[in-house]
Amino acid sequence: MSKHEAFQERISKNRGMTAKRRSIDGVRNFFTYLSAALAVFVLGSIFVFVFQRGAKTLSWDLITEDFHTVKYMVNFTEQEAGDFAVPDDLKEGEYFSTKYGFGVMEGTDAAKDTVILLTRKAEDSPLHSGVNAVAGDTKDKPQDVPTHVNVVKIAYKNQEGETKSAGQVRHHTPQEFVETLDQESTGIVSMNYQSLGGGIRGSIRATLMLIGLTLLISLPIGIFAAIYLHEIAPKNGFTNFIRTSIEMLNGVPSIVFGLMGMAIFFPITAAFGATTPNILLGAITMAVVLLPVTIRQTEEALITVPDKLRMGSLSLGATQTQTIFKVVLPNALPGILTSILLSVSRIIGESAALIYTMGTFVVDNPHITGRATTLAVQIWSVMSGEQPNFELATAISILVLIIVLVLNVSIKLITRQLNKKWKE
Repeated sequence: MSKHEAFQERISKNRGMTAKRRSIDGVRNFFTYLSAALAVFVLGSIFVFVFQRGAKTLSWDLITEDFHTVKYMVNFTEQEAGDFAVPDDLKEGEYFSTKYGFGVMEGTDAAKDTVILLTRKAEDSPLHSGVNAVAGDTKDKPQDVPTHVNVVKIAYKNQEGETKSAGQVRHHTPQEFVETLDQESTGIVSMNYQSLGGGIRGSIRATLMLIGLTLLISLPIGIFAAIYLHEIAPKNGFTNFIRTSIEMLNGVPSIVFGLMGMAIFFPITAAFGATTPNILLGAITMAVVLLPVTIRQTEEALITVPDKLRMGSLSLGATQTQTIFKVVLPNALPGILTSILLSVSRIIGESAALIYTMGTFVVDNPHITGRATTLAVQIWSVMSGEQPNFELATAISILVLIIVLVLNVSIKLITRQLNKKWKE
């Protein structure tokens, strides 16, 4: 074979290999792009579903109201009917009483039952003259009837002087309710109303309390344990065994930690007067859950600190302790902040361990030694009944996503500022 023929054969072989590599690269790129597209599609579908179902439900009232309905009763000091002009901005399905200056429309409560919703009041409406009629310390104290409540019953005087009632108790529609008052009454005597419920104020408070207590317990232990493992502990088999154990704990299902918390930590919280699952028990349990994450992330942050900084500090006469706390830790702070972010996100999203240690009953006024639910557990609670409340669950999910997003942005901004400061 001549040199020219050998050269041509080599070229043909290279072309064949190039075509083969291109085919293989094309297949790999196809699966890479397909996987990325599927991931984007799945995540996008979840976001679309959550925001589509929950955006209308999420409101300031949802965040600030209690979950359970509260019943009220007021008597009116100003009972006489007046003459009120119908507002120009009435919504579709909203009806206005021209005798008593308030508007109502059909609404739903937390149980998805239809209610008569009080939507507005005129400035001089008799509804502003209410006094509390329920026995207790606030009896006979002024009580203004708020809007966005369920009008259960209004007692009124008819033209014959008889006391009659109108409202949900009479199965009136909003239109029938207003027409009954405007056509038959000469004055209103009292009103029974109740809050709509379904709010998440209590779960938000419980979540914040749980985050604070958990970080208070887990961060010092986790950070100091990471400092010991990376900066102080000798490099031997025992240290490697500790790291392996920590990694193993990171893979244990959280529900196992929940059972452990009830069995081991409950007597500790009982010493503080807690006789039921409680926030303190949940915080101790979550601290154990987060320790592997905190230790590992903090140790990774310490690894990123250059050894020349340690050597320079020690060569200038600083002790090992001074070097760790004045040189190493400040430079590792961005990574430690990341571990805090991961910890908070884990606390917000955790449910399995907290079902056992905190309970599933939604409490509107939680305290440390009492039952409560976090936002994630409340999602589980409203979805585990016979009639799952998708709207409320997705609205809470949106709030959780917003909180996590705010935390991410905050940590990134803080980290950026710290990096700028150190570069200067």
